[in-house]
Amino acid sequence: MSKHLLKSTAVVGGMTLGSRILGFIRDVVIARYFGADAGTDAFFVAFKVPNLFRRLFAEGAFSQAFVPVLADYRENRGLDATRAFLDRTAGTLALILALAVGVGTLAAPLLILLFAPGFYQNPEQYGLSVEMLRIVFPYLFFICLAAFSGGVLNTYGHFAVPAFTPVLLNLSMIAAALWWSPQLPQPIVALAFGVLLAGGLQLGFQLPALWRLGLLPRPRLGWDDPGVRRIARLMAPAVFGTSVGQLNLLLNTLIASFLVSGSVSWLYYSDRLVEFPLGIFGVAIGTVILPHLSKQHANLDPAAFSRALDWALRWMVLIGLPAALGLALLAQPLVYTLFQYERFSAHDAEMAALSLMGYAVGLLGFLGVKVLVPGFSARQDLATPARFGVYTVGVNLATGLLLVWLAAPWGLGHAGLALATALAALFNAGLLLARLVRERVYRPEPGWPGFLLRVGLACAVMAGLLIHAAGAYAWPEWTLKARALHLGLWIGLGFAAYLACLAVSGLRPRHLLLAETA
Repeated sequence: MSKHLLKSTAVVGGMTLGSRILGFIRDVVIARYFGADAGTDAFFVAFKVPNLFRRLFAEGAFSQAFVPVLADYRENRGLDATRAFLDRTAGTLALILALAVGVGTLAAPLLILLFAPGFYQNPEQYGLSVEMLRIVFPYLFFICLAAFSGGVLNTYGHFAVPAFTPVLLNLSMIAAALWWSPQLPQPIVALAFGVLLAGGLQLGFQLPALWRLGLLPRPRLGWDDPGVRRIARLMAPAVFGTSVGQLNLLLNTLIASFLVSGSVSWLYYSDRLVEFPLGIFGVAIGTVILPHLSKQHANLDPAAFSRALDWALRWMVLIGLPAALGLALLAQPLVYTLFQYERFSAHDAEMAALSLMGYAVGLLGFLGVKVLVPGFSARQDLATPARFGVYTVGVNLATGLLLVWLAAPWGLGHAGLALATALAALFNAGLLLARLVRERVYRPEPGWPGFLLRVGLACAVMAGLLIHAAGAYAWPEWTLKARALHLGLWIGLGFAAYLACLAVSGLRPRHLLLAETA
């Protein structure tokens, strides 16, 4: 089974890799055409509002509550009952989303005050953000139904189509920036229209796959349906348990709106770089492991459940630790190579690199939450991650305010916010892991000390190379071609050194298949 999980993770990760590359192209286009100023801050806040609700209630709470219930229907209730459950879930969700979009569009001025109160000091920026929020808010309707469709497809082992759909968002935004923006009085508004278009495309792209499976819903209201009610009961605690990272990023945006102009944009670009490994591997393995764990729980097989978690955690360490080091040590080369052109100044690049270093500290924590929360969700225990989520948001807020107070006089408050979020993620992952071990839901397989030693030694060798790469060259003075060639060279050398050290130290594929053979 671990080979099947690895193959599925590779499919999702490969699709996500393509999406993230396009996402980088999208961000390079935005940085080059719009820079990092009050207008881009306004767009990023407007986009963050529906995007946050999407992650909280669709990809976060809804998916974590919906997939285990759907897995139970699939394993124990039969096809007819499953189809009826999907019809009622789709209809109920669509009505709730339509009402939410209507309220959100009308309340856009209040939402901007809530999410970025500092914008009120600049009437032009505040008005622009309200205008763009009203354009992008209907995106929530389409993308949440797309997340519902993706949850169905993932539960039935079809991972490729849902994993590909984010590509459509990137393509739409790139097209809007290149071809639509010159036609508008406020060019940045074109990005908002691109987001709205992408929502419809992402939902429509998945419907044929559902139809081929015979699972295309015929939406009906189902307030009294037992399955729908189970999802509703599970969703309330899931909001905190699965979306702590997004809530912390929201807090960062709120606080950053009071800092120097550009702070929101610097945090956005650095977060995008952290999202690259997090999206490729963290989201991929979280997407794949949840249906598998839900099935093992439904089949009453706790040993297989624990082995699957162990398998995921090993891969998390194997990929997450070198990725965190790479992001931290190559922060400046990465930001200069990808973003520092035309309207995105060298100062912007320096500031974004500092917040990237802060975020990189917590990459293992971000990944750990993606892997560990499904260990609770699959057992329909979403109250525990929710309680830990409350603690984590409190830690992030207190730490963030302290670090901003210390760093803001030097213009580095945004970097303090990034570091606070990273430390909070490590805190959250530690709480989740400790509880799973204490309850004996997760029992670590043999071989962990040797595995950690091998990975640690390989990371030390890789870090030596990357420290030299980051400090030996004048990255800001080079052309795009020179930057890209040198960055690619050093990333390749670092990765090769990491793999070579793992091989020399004795790490073999069987060490990554213990979850299956133990």
